[in-house]
Amino acid sequence: MKSAQRLFLFLLTVLLFSNASGSGLVPSAFGEGTRTWEQSRFDELTKGTATGVAIRNAGGLELAPTFKSLYATPSTYIWAIAADDAGIVYVAAGAPARVYRIMPDGKATIIFEPKGLQVQALQIGAGGAIYAATAPDGKVYKIERKGGAKAEPTKTEAQAGASDRDKDAAKPTADPSWSSSIYFEPGTKYIWDMALDKAGNLYIGTGDHGEIFRVTPKGEHSVFFKSDETHIRVLAFDAQENLIAGSDGSGLIYRISPAGEGFVLYSAPKKEITAMAIDSTGNVYAAAVGEKKSGGGSSSSGVTSTLLTMSTSAAPGSNAPQVPGMTITTPSSPAVAGPFPFPGGSASGGSDVYRIAPDGSPTRLWTSREDIVYALAFDSQGRLLAGTGNRGHIFAITGLDDFSDLLKSAASQVTAFAHAPGGGVYAATSNLGKVFVLGPGPGAEGTYQSDVFDAKIFSRWGRAEFRGVGNVELYARSGNVDNPDRNWSPWKKIDLGKNDETRIPAARYAQWKAVLHAGNPAPGVDSLALNYLPKNVAPEIDDVTVQVGVKYQPLPRATGISLGSDSSSLSSGTHFEAPTPSSRDRDSVGVRWSAHDENDDQLVYSIFYRGDGQTRWLLLKDNLSDKAYSFDASLLPDGGYSVKVIASDAPSHSPGEALTASKESRRFEVDTTPPRIENLSAVVESGQIHVSLRAFDSFSPIKRAEYSIDAGEWKYVEPAGQLSDSKTVNYDFRVTPETSKDSASEHVVVVRVYDRYDNMGAAKTLIHGK
Repeated sequence: MKSAQRLFLFLLTVLLFSNASGSGLVPSAFGEGTRTWEQSRFDELTKGTATGVAIRNAGGLELAPTFKSLYATPSTYIWAIAADDAGIVYVAAGAPARVYRIMPDGKATIIFEPKGLQVQALQIGAGGAIYAATAPDGKVYKIERKGGAKAEPTKTEAQAGASDRDKDAAKPTADPSWSSSIYFEPGTKYIWDMALDKAGNLYIGTGDHGEIFRVTPKGEHSVFFKSDETHIRVLAFDAQENLIAGSDGSGLIYRISPAGEGFVLYSAPKKEITAMAIDSTGNVYAAAVGEKKSGGGSSSSGVTSTLLTMSTSAAPGSNAPQVPGMTITTPSSPAVAGPFPFPGGSASGGSDVYRIAPDGSPTRLWTSREDIVYALAFDSQGRLLAGTGNRGHIFAITGLDDFSDLLKSAASQVTAFAHAPGGGVYAATSNLGKVFVLGPGPGAEGTYQSDVFDAKIFSRWGRAEFRGVGNVELYARSGNVDNPDRNWSPWKKIDLGKNDETRIPAARYAQWKAVLHAGNPAPGVDSLALNYLPKNVAPEIDDVTVQVGVKYQPLPRATGISLGSDSSSLSSGTHFEAPTPSSRDRDSVGVRWSAHDENDDQLVYSIFYRGDGQTRWLLLKDNLSDKAYSFDASLLPDGGYSVKVIASDAPSHSPGEALTASKESRRFEVDTTPPRIENLSAVVESGQIHVSLRAFDSFSPIKRAEYSIDAGEWKYVEPAGQLSDSKTVNYDFRVTPETSKDSASEHVVVVRVYDRYDNMGAAKTLIHGK
């Protein structure tokens, strides 16, 4: 059993060592010599800061598409956007609730400002009519240009440069050339999405009862489809004019024929479908969030995982901004409460993106534990874009587990996409409500700045090993605090063509930066490694413990790795040491110590001892790799001793470069000689046995004494002075024999005494009868 346990510990250590070799820090054998800090994997690179640079999930960096601010709205949230053929983008926003009309050059006006809390959904109809759904009053408005009005918007502050718009949201004026009227009221507070078919019929996905309404161009309306879900969240049409709908409750994706016949294409593992997109070949892409409750089924609360109840109060007719979670109190004004989508509400468990093929087979393409997907669309290259929160990232998904982290927006959530002129994509964000133009081509330049690497020890920095293509500039810097803003060295450019050293100052911390310039071939970074040599520091011995009566068992050896020694330390900073087996053995002395080395060097140990009054340390054992050692106590005469352990990192360094450290134990005593019994006398007096003796030990005080009469039980006896605190103790006691009352009987008296270390001495005497 013990052998099996040792084998298990060994295999576990080997496994840990193997795993460490796949980390960003490439370990040298037990921390010897030059080391390498390499970054190439996605999880390593995402710790850095990318500006205009995309991070491939397969590892490496490339230029990201251009991402320019078009307009920063005064609204906090943007729920939907739509663009016409001229590139004019219409924005459905909340807090305050508005529809903005933004020209391709960034000029903007307000064409609709309802009294509700937000404009939730948006569609552009025939003739340029805009359909806008509001919440929580649950109405669909038709917004049209008044007859004879000019198409140019009113000149506003939105004509300022993009940098000015980013600093302060523009304050557009209302455009009086637009009018609005109620187009349809479904009788529910929740209108989540709208879609138009080729005939101009408007389909409206609602909540409460999970219904989809159809409104014809003539204004005739009816329930097109009723699900058993609580909410229909997203709508889209495929090439056969089937309406594809995603629900909240059970995470269902329906395919509904033009006749209104529904079929569940897929039941997602998550509860809410938040976004959909359909490609030219008929593949349906859907994003889902939220953990399903046990037992499944529809949500009975009416509040979805990405919904947040907003409680607001405002004076009747007031257009004051309504902010989720904020209550604005005014006299005699009732509270209006209702749940509706809030980016980053209470959704948990991250997001999945699925692809449902034309034959109905589903595949999970992408998953994230951190990011919540709010929008899906295709770029000009056919890549699936996923707009997420609550970090504001946009991902490009190109296949099964094949994606890139394209960019991070200057907002918390990316909530909507629409096609822009020239093959670009409009991207809308919330917190803050902004509109950007993505692509179509890559930027002229992008910068990636790595995270800060901690070498743990003051180190010299050598050459950089770069793998990549195209026009890439590489820089490095170093410092001795973990914050680069606190007086680090300046960035130093590395001449990759000359295989140049980094030439940054020796320091504990380092960082690298890559600048990618557009060109042919397209620039890319596959991996970057910095070589460094930590300054050798002496090992440290933390503690030395000596236990008399303990024996340590040697640990197993395999493939050169010594479990329990520093040879099992991983240069990635992970240490695993097997506990040293021990057993009780009164004839042994066990020495155990703990030690570490900041360089993660392999250590060897030597043990010395010295007796009381001696000045010279004598070698007990050298060249030890384990951190425990036992020896026979009889090797040392009785007396007081100290042990000294010396640790050396010689196995990891050239001769003359090794460093050592030492530590002494506390004083301990060895006593293996039993005490003696002198002048043992036993006589019968007045029917009692009178016993007297003297106990003597050459080193330690007498601890206790016992006697036995005629092979009876052992019984404790006190010394003459009651205190047992001396090397010489006298005993004088009387006892009535149990075997006979006859004073002339023969008796055998046996006495044994113990010293402080439980060494025992015994003697006996015989009382002969008269």
